[in-house]
Amino acid sequence: MSFDPNAKYQSPLTSRYASPEMAANFSNNKRFGTWRRLWYNLAFAEKQLGLPGITSSALTQMQANLDNIDYEVANAEEKKRRHDVMAHVHAFGLVAPDAAGIIHLGATSCFVTDNADLIIFRDAMDLLIAKLVCVINDLSLFAQKYRDLPTLGFTHFQPAQLTTVGKRATLWIQELLWDLRNMQRARDDLGFRGVKGTTGTQASFLSLFEGDHDKVEELDALVTELSGFKECYPVCGQTYSRKIDVDFLSPLSSFGATAHRIATDIRLLANLKEIEEPFEKDQIGSSAMAYKRNPMRSERICSLSRHLMVLIGDVLQTASVQWLERTLDDSANRRISIPEAFLTADIVLTTLQNVVEGLVVYPQVINRRIRSELPFMATENFIMAMVKKGGDRQECHEQIRVLSHEAAAVVKQEGGENDLIERVKRTEYFAPIKNELDALLDPSTFIGRAPQQVDKFLRDYVTPALAPYASIIAAKKPAELSV
Repeated sequence: MSFDPNAKYQSPLTSRYASPEMAANFSNNKRFGTWRRLWYNLAFAEKQLGLPGITSSALTQMQANLDNIDYEVANAEEKKRRHDVMAHVHAFGLVAPDAAGIIHLGATSCFVTDNADLIIFRDAMDLLIAKLVCVINDLSLFAQKYRDLPTLGFTHFQPAQLTTVGKRATLWIQELLWDLRNMQRARDDLGFRGVKGTTGTQASFLSLFEGDHDKVEELDALVTELSGFKECYPVCGQTYSRKIDVDFLSPLSSFGATAHRIATDIRLLANLKEIEEPFEKDQIGSSAMAYKRNPMRSERICSLSRHLMVLIGDVLQTASVQWLERTLDDSANRRISIPEAFLTADIVLTTLQNVVEGLVVYPQVINRRIRSELPFMATENFIMAMVKKGGDRQECHEQIRVLSHEAAAVVKQEGGENDLIERVKRTEYFAPIKNELDALLDPSTFIGRAPQQVDKFLRDYVTPALAPYASIIAAKKPAELSV
């Protein structure tokens, strides 16, 4: 009977959102293919170090069938034996019969399960880092483009002093740079479990090599090198310490907070109609309200980021309850929580890149909002200008205070426009600076060093941070969303 995918629950992470490359990284093909490569590396190293009974034909057959996985055979064997590793040992032996007797020689299940996890997690982190680099690069171009475009700043989401669109983007970039640092550090710190035996003592390998401790250490180092790692963890129980899971999920959780913050800012700005995420020609914003342009991608980022942020709790709790050399109550949890963390981070990054690539800025809307608030902010400039003309500061302050309250009443109680400038112009007291008012209201005089801060930040911080990833940026392609 053929399988109907619509008749069974599928995780939206893979069926709806995840990129093909990240979904493939956590696939059965990747996992069990990695198991077979680990078995091959172990046998190759054992033979190279002089262990008898491992033939060249055995290695040749193993190498020829690294990806030739018969899942029906493996699944039937696992159902009978209730042991996934031994089921795949059996399936591998059927296609590499000369190696059937030496596959998994001296190893425990965690040789393949834990070491494969570390390889998969390392590769997953590489995928995330590449996407994060692209997001930072795109945002940097955006910040440079709008380095000196004045915009109303907000504190408590209440109007505050002006900043620039580009300067605001640097606040996002700075946090992403920290996320890049944390992810790269976690990736570089990731080690290999290596060849440690049942409880980490290497007793089985010591027996195979007839008590030769040096050979056992050479075996551990050689398999580590063959598997693409610079070093292995010096000691472990049956598993590598689950604290390692905390180390590489923490940066993902932290990134979730950054992504949520950025997407929330974009949602707020979309409501103000100052900045919008890309909106495709045939996209529908609402099933009922045809005029709507909902920030759906930014909302998706927020939604999935919340899921990403809480997954760190799983690995923290798992690390805290490991018993002595190991306990198996970590297995089922890790099969779910860790892949979900990487898949979710991948989806968030792909969506964030898509949003950043197509951000739309509306300068006229931004300028209109500035004009509605700037008169109040400019009152100190009016006072200083009057003092320079010989006016009394306290008297000028009182004049401005009265006019400001009158203008505020028009805005708040009558729903009118801010007419403070017109009131100042009509007031005889301010006649000495009447011709200077337009210059005193130039938004570019209210943004401080924002453009220069953008330039310095991009030059001194972003450019050096991205320099090691030049090839990734050069090969960058636009982010494509599945839906």
